[in-house]
Amino acid sequence: MKKIGLLVKETSENRIKESFKSSKGLIIIKYSGVASPDMSSLRKTLKGARADLFVVKNSIARRAMKGLGLDNLIKSIETPCGMIFFKDEPVDTSKILCAFRKEHEKLVLEGGLLQDKLLTLKDIEIMSKLPSKEMLRAQVVVALNAPISKLVIVLNQTLKKFVYCLDQIKQKKSN
Repeated sequence: MKKIGLLVKETSENRIKESFKSSKGLIIIKYSGVASPDMSSLRKTLKGARADLFVVKNSIARRAMKGLGLDNLIKSIETPCGMIFFKDEPVDTSKILCAFRKEHEKLVLEGGLLQDKLLTLKDIEIMSKLPSKEMLRAQVVVALNAPISKLVIVLNQTLKKFVYCLDQIKQKKSN
């Protein structure tokens, strides 16, 4: 029979592996010096963006990363750190993290991974400045709609001018 500590370690390692496989990527943060209530509020905010903050012992995180073949991320796991697995848009998650970091300077965005591409702090900051997927869709719809709207306006003006001309001819003939 296995010891409880070993079971907890194996469960945590398996949870990291499953979370990584079911997500689009991860971001590693260092939270040393950030108060527990603040971390709880960050966790709740991330849930709204379909992202999960997972805090685990560094040795377990390193073993899970090695098992996933993510050796290049192992060096990021040193001091107390957390892993944020995002299921949807990395833009929303990065916006939340950058906004939280402005309020809590002790939080450090270490880097991460997005669909087999390593993310640096600069990449995360750039993503936080991008518009959301819904905003991009709206911009595309407006861009596609603009030529059609202009065509309708031009055709409408042409018809108005034609009717105005006919009205002028009618008035001349009646005089």
